Amino acid sequence: MADEALFLLLHSEMVAGLYRAAEQGEGGTGADAVAARCVLQENGRCTTKLESMGFRVGQGLIERFTKDTARFKDELDIMKFICKDFWTTVFKKQIDNLRTNHQGFYVLQDNKFRLLTQMSAGKQYLEHAPKYLAFTCGLIRGGLSNLGIKSIVTAEVSSMPACK
Repeated sequence: MADEALFLLLHSEMVAGLYRAAEQGEGGTGADAVAARCVLQENGRCTTKLESMGFRVGQGLIERFTKDTARFKDELDIMKFICKDFWTTVFKKQIDNLRTNHQGFYVLQDNKFRLLTQMSAGKQYLEHAPKYLAFTCGLIRGGLSNLGIKSIVTAEVSSMPACK
């Protein structure tokens, strides 16, 4: 239980720290439109940085988790491993739903995503959710990359704390 609390606090501070540093590094430009563009640009850089950090962590975790497992037969077996074993180890629960179109497109759904449960379930924080999902997208992409699958991982939140 203590490990989970530490992970949640570390993740929250990692996100807040990156965005805080981006805001402080913005500086005064005088023009509101230019400042708004700078903030949006910095937000994109922060998201990319979080995703990159998650990618590297995902690569390392997947190496550690699969060292004693047999080779996977196909992509679907890899995705099942991600949904059951990987997700359970990192977030202490399995993915609630895995859907596929059998053409290489997978949708993983977590109805009570741990990194979003600390935020209010109201719509007012919906716009902040992508900040807290970037690391996890990188985590999945890094894990899949180490298993030989090149992927694009995106996150979508329509109601808190569920995500796809």
